[in-house]
Amino acid sequence: MMDPKPPKYAPRSDADILSLIEAHTFAWIVSAGSGYGATPLPLRPRLDAEGKLVAFAGHFARSNPQVERLKAHSRALILFMGPHAYVSPSWMADRTQASTWNYMSAAFECDLTFIEDADGIEADLNDLIVAMEAGRPNGWSMAEMGERAHRLARGIIGFRADIVSQNAAFKLGQDERDDVFTDILNGLTEEGEHDLMQHMRVYNPGRG
Repeated sequence: MMDPKPPKYAPRSDADILSLIEAHTFAWIVSAGSGYGATPLPLRPRLDAEGKLVAFAGHFARSNPQVERLKAHSRALILFMGPHAYVSPSWMADRTQASTWNYMSAAFECDLTFIEDADGIEADLNDLIVAMEAGRPNGWSMAEMGERAHRLARGIIGFRADIVSQNAAFKLGQDERDDVFTDILNGLTEEGEHDLMQHMRVYNPGRG
């Protein structure tokens, strides 16, 4: 069971969690069983008919020893990390403030089911590639590999990870004084942390 995060850092909606996942697709898959296993992988969300996030799709190399662990014990923890940065008191007029870290994260307990058939594996690969190539001026497709794509696909195994529980934390200055919040925004701007800064503005309308 995952430790709950403070309610003040809760995301506003499931849509915000989905946006985080779609913007930061590379996640850690952590499993237990006969020793711990951890693999970073790109994942794609799966939604139900109402648009609710219910699962993830991904793939392992067949040679990855974590596959056998997950076949024996299918429960895994999937961890996404969004924009994050150190917050320095050196930015602040009030130097009695403590240093901290602002961040966006989401963790999911999931049960994995493996996909062995070639068509299912290639469909999931295509879905990932289409998403990652979207908007590129010279976008690439797996079909351009020809027969080589089928050969390479035989070296991987797909999976669906059905969500059992989830816990997200968007720590974006919600509990900071207005003057401290403004100093943090200015410091992040100076250090080029524009993505985190913009999310702080969204989660704190009318501040800074």
